[in-house]
Amino acid sequence: MQDTILRKLDALVERHQEVEQLLSQPEVISDQEKFRELNREYSRLQVLVDSYRDYKTSLDDLEEMQMMLDGDDEDMKVMAQEEFEPTKEKVSKLEHDLQLLLLPHDDKDDCNCFLEIRAGTGGDEAALFAGELYRAYTKYVETKGWSLEVVSESEGEVGGYKEVIAKLSGEGAYGFMKFESGGHRVQRVPATESQGRVHTSACTVMVLPEIPASKAPEVNPADLRIDTFRASGAGGQHINKTDSAIRITHIPTGIVVECQDQRSQHRNRERAMEVLLSRLAQLEEDKRLAEQTEQRQSILSSGDRSDRIRTYNFPQSRVTDHRINLTLYRLAEVMEGDLDLLLHPVIEEYQAEQLAEMARQGGL
Repeated sequence: MQDTILRKLDALVERHQEVEQLLSQPEVISDQEKFRELNREYSRLQVLVDSYRDYKTSLDDLEEMQMMLDGDDEDMKVMAQEEFEPTKEKVSKLEHDLQLLLLPHDDKDDCNCFLEIRAGTGGDEAALFAGELYRAYTKYVETKGWSLEVVSESEGEVGGYKEVIAKLSGEGAYGFMKFESGGHRVQRVPATESQGRVHTSACTVMVLPEIPASKAPEVNPADLRIDTFRASGAGGQHINKTDSAIRITHIPTGIVVECQDQRSQHRNRERAMEVLLSRLAQLEEDKRLAEQTEQRQSILSSGDRSDRIRTYNFPQSRVTDHRINLTLYRLAEVMEGDLDLLLHPVIEEYQAEQLAEMARQGGL
């Protein structure tokens, strides 16, 4: 491993010790936001420190085995030969793991997120597929141990959703789900198709990180138009008796957010503002990226909902992720919530991009 990487690792071990001391200081403990931030950093650094310690131990073992192989004791040589290759493989894997742990950490990856699914071209069939995709996400959320809370929903005429927005809460929710942003195309024979012809329809997905209050963009109250209305659809009798639903319009950008799934007008307004702030923060981030003169192409370079990222072909039980040219014939498993089949290869490719970029810049 290069000396520059070893120096970085040694510096991070020192930072780990520093953060450990900071977490015991009364002024940090009393500042809950600072305490949580440092605690997350400590947890990330702990993984790196443990891996680095394991790496150095394995490296020492390897050197000791090499000395045994170079020695005259035949019994020791036999023992060293048995362990040398497995230990060498372990050292190589730990080197790779440490390089991944050195990649720049995006604090937003730790955030909760908002998942927005909208039916696109294809009419009723698009709405039905939006509903099935939402169901797949809810099952995935369960497997991750996260929680899901519906913010807003507009049902399709024959089922599914014209639009559904949900908040996903859990460790690393945005870090995983951000790779779902983009266009999702479905190819299958609709139930209403009498000739058995395959139709193509689509829906769009946008995943936005929940923005902490301390990092939220400033919004002038005069720029907001807030309307109340009576909630419709699911939610029980109580929700339909009062004007508890909220619609917030950000006049300068034209962004409109509705929330009607909470029991009180106050909670609906609070949740709608959270979504609005996330959208405004994403708008600022998109502008920042667009202003970069040499923005390199990346799996996450756009996130534009018009970018088709995946095709679900039901007749062939095939799902294809176009960003990494991955095709799997396990569509049923994916639609039952086993999204890691797709997400893990995408994340690995994204990490490989980051490693290559750091190497070009001399960071690795």
